[in-house]
Amino acid sequence: MSVERTGVATLKGNPITLLGPELKVGDKAPDFQLNKSLVEAVSLKDLAGKVKLISVIPSIDTGVCDAQTRRFNEEAAKLGDNVAVLTVSVDLPMAQARWCGAAGVENVVMLSDYKDNSFGEAYGVLIKELRLDMRSIFVLDVNDTVQYVEYLSEMTEHPNYEQAIEAVKSLL
Repeated sequence: MSVERTGVATLKGNPITLLGPELKVGDKAPDFQLNKSLVEAVSLKDLAGKVKLISVIPSIDTGVCDAQTRRFNEEAAKLGDNVAVLTVSVDLPMAQARWCGAAGVENVVMLSDYKDNSFGEAYGVLIKELRLDMRSIFVLDVNDTVQYVEYLSEMTEHPNYEQAIEAVKSLL
């Protein structure tokens, strides 16, 4: 049975329930198995030796998620090869690829949590009522220790882009 966290997040002011633990700075990041395509999976160990910025969005086809992914795509181009910038959502890999092609997004790695929502539950961002992942940001160092985390309290708000980017830069 998963940990349920209520009263910590809303969607347009309406309470939602998050499943999973609340990760904190200093925690070892849980491993994950996310899909880059229907047949290709990516895990934390595939990104070994890199600083990781994980941008979690509910769905790429919404305005804030679109803007968040475009912003981190721009930033990723400036951060260098020692940083992996990931965008995680429950959108199907084909929808993610279609969106990236249409948007010209090439610097972030789009990963899907659609199969079993295991990332969402491990990182404490799975929305029980919607089966979507709550908007959040995680920065992991090269040893996969959480160095920055932002769980948004309102799903429709933007994350603090500047703080997340500064957290990444401080690890380089």
